[in-house]
Amino acid sequence: MPMESATQNNALHQYPEFLDVANTPPRSRRNWIVACAILLVFAGIFAYGIISRLRNAATVRAETTQMSLPAVSVVTPERSAPLQEIMLPGNVQPYTSAPIYARTSGYLKSWYADIGAHVKKGQLLAVIETPEVDQQLQQSRSNLATSQVNLKLSEITKNRYQGLLATHAVAQQDVDNAVGTYNANKSIADANQANVKQLETLQSFEKVFAPFDGIITARNTDVGQLISAGNSGSVKSDLFHISQPGKLRVYVNVPEQYSRAATPGLTAELTLAEFPGRQFHGKLVRTSESINYATRTLIAEIEVNNPSGELLSGAYTEVHLKIPRQASSYLVPVSALIFRSQGLQVAVVQNGAAVLTPVTPGHDFGEKIEIVSGLQVGDTVVLNPPDSLVSGQKVRVVQPAATAATGGAS
Repeated sequence: MPMESATQNNALHQYPEFLDVANTPPRSRRNWIVACAILLVFAGIFAYGIISRLRNAATVRAETTQMSLPAVSVVTPERSAPLQEIMLPGNVQPYTSAPIYARTSGYLKSWYADIGAHVKKGQLLAVIETPEVDQQLQQSRSNLATSQVNLKLSEITKNRYQGLLATHAVAQQDVDNAVGTYNANKSIADANQANVKQLETLQSFEKVFAPFDGIITARNTDVGQLISAGNSGSVKSDLFHISQPGKLRVYVNVPEQYSRAATPGLTAELTLAEFPGRQFHGKLVRTSESINYATRTLIAEIEVNNPSGELLSGAYTEVHLKIPRQASSYLVPVSALIFRSQGLQVAVVQNGAAVLTPVTPGHDFGEKIEIVSGLQVGDTVVLNPPDSLVSGQKVRVVQPAATAATGGAS
């Protein structure tokens, strides 16, 4: 105890302030503590206010910096479908079609099929009167009969002279003359026979028959009309025109950029104005395998079955061809394109900055356009980029509801 008292006395001598507090009455000590607490509270409030002001100032500066950046709307490019549909105009043509000409000259005596008539192969279509051919045939037959009689007489004479030559009753010269006369008469008879066959053939052409099953689509003659043979030098005019409607051909001109993908076997859909809401199925069967110099297109033939005859030959149709894409491509709205002297570009947002990227366009679908090169998976493209936008410029990405709806619809 005496040692502890001595230690306390030494401490009081070294730190006299503790001696004052120790000597201070208890009431004054409480007041001093309260004052210190109040001071600390005010100090804390003051410090909190300063820190809040500093934070608000930093926030304002950051927001001001952010708001100063150009605001842009972005869209993610859509990957194109593996099959691309192109629409091309086409003309419906019959699979088999032929004009029917006369092979002999004369006057039309009668006809038996008008336009729209369904005829069978070998069916009689018309009869032509050929009085000149009939007279020529009668004369040729008479000439043939005369030549045959002369031939028979010369044959008898030849055989007789050859028999007499064995007994040396006639000279060799007489035998030779008989043989020569026989050969000449035989040649005349053969020529007359050929002439008769030719005229008989021409006479058979008086009757015009259908070459195949089909429909008469045109009749260009009438009873009493003068008919000229198809091989004559006059102006040729077909008597009838016949076509087969059961199977049709549709020819389309495929643009050069799709020529490599337009291969036989592709499916095609045909739409016609007279059949709203309906589609007719066809198949690409062959192409010309060459590009037309004038149109820079590939001629393709599409085959369409038409058993009921609904489709009429000569009709205009729109052909929808589904062709495979040659490479992976993307679809972007047309409003994302930038047209400058450097070529066609789009602005791609990377790390908060707009990077101008050259692109190669493909097919134009109106509100959207195909990009065949220049874009990658996951790129975000700026919609309606401002004219002042430069590559590497920081941008602020926004996506208003209206802009998003526009981008999704295009």
